[in-house]
Amino acid sequence: MRIERVELFVLRLPLKRAYETSGSRETHQTRVIARVESEGAVGWGESVAPELPWYSGETPKTVWYALDEIIIPALLAADLHQPEDTERILWWIREHRMAKATVEMAIWDLFAKRDGRSLSKVLGGTRDRILCGVAIGIQPSVEELLETIRRELSAGYQRVKVKIKPGWDGSVAEAIRATFPNLPFMLDANSAYTLADTPLFKRFDAYKPTMIEQPLAHDDIVDHAALQRQIETAICLDESIHTGDDARKAIELGATRVINIKAGRVGGLTSARRIHDVCRDAEIPVWCGGMLEMGIGRAHNVHLASLPNFRLPGDVAASERYFETEIIGEPFRVEPDGTMRVPTGPGIGVTVLEKLIRKIAVQTKQYRPPRMTAKVRKAPVKAPAASARSVKKRTARSAAGRSRAATPRSRR
Repeated sequence: MRIERVELFVLRLPLKRAYETSGSRETHQTRVIARVESEGAVGWGESVAPELPWYSGETPKTVWYALDEIIIPALLAADLHQPEDTERILWWIREHRMAKATVEMAIWDLFAKRDGRSLSKVLGGTRDRILCGVAIGIQPSVEELLETIRRELSAGYQRVKVKIKPGWDGSVAEAIRATFPNLPFMLDANSAYTLADTPLFKRFDAYKPTMIEQPLAHDDIVDHAALQRQIETAICLDESIHTGDDARKAIELGATRVINIKAGRVGGLTSARRIHDVCRDAEIPVWCGGMLEMGIGRAHNVHLASLPNFRLPGDVAASERYFETEIIGEPFRVEPDGTMRVPTGPGIGVTVLEKLIRKIAVQTKQYRPPRMTAKVRKAPVKAPAASARSVKKRTARSAAGRSRAATPRSRR
């Protein structure tokens, strides 16, 4: 397969509610949307880079740059026999994983649609429904947090993840457990702490959270291993894991008992599936993380979470929770039992509202392969016959030129 056309769209949509973590407070999401076309099929992908480079080094602007300058030209010049070839073609580009994932996931969608199969089946998914949890950002007060938890539980979610940061941590965990004695809840620190905070993590043990996500540095596994040896609560790694090898090393060191997989964070679905398989073989459960995706990114997450080792509820919440404007025709909903249906149609299985995307995009660009210009050999033009007089003049000039060329410069 050769990609025939790629289009990029930048969308900027307001969130229904501000979302605060230990690293940022976000009121809007800016996404680069990729549309990839070939052989009559169209695939869609969505970037997940936050507004600011607090979660990783990428932002919407760096995603656009990497796609525009490097990634798309490389893919337009290549043959693709399977979606995994995208990773092979782009392997030499260091970092820029969220940019790679934007188009890599679109190519997975493209291949699945061309073959008339759901993305879940192409990836190896085994579930027709996935387990849903919800992530709650830092709230103005503990009382408001508890009320938010009540609202989300009434919507059917099976577990709650609560963001924490220094000063919004121990009392929060204590209040949650006191109010909801049987609630499966977890804490997400987004790298806000160090080993000096070990006494705090030991305090968490008393409140029985299911896990604490990425408590230490975003690029660390060694200190996480040291912390895991000192606490009972399972450590879940997020930002530290980008490849299957990262997962293997963290597991072998004892740095984690659970891993959060985000396709956007790890460079796409190929890498995400590899991490899934490493964890499956090591009997480490995984769950699907979220990055406040719009409808296209959410659809990819649902299909990814259908793989067999996604044994824990993920952050794949209902579409209506985040945005007023929806860019797919069949928004995702949480069922009363806390599950979400996996679409069964070709590819991501939802209708992308292409006209709306084109209308609201704040930036667009189209790419096509360089056109091959056929070389046409022209017949030689026959020179007009020369007169005897003109031939005599050219012969005389040529002889004079040869005479001058043979004369040493010093004697001219």
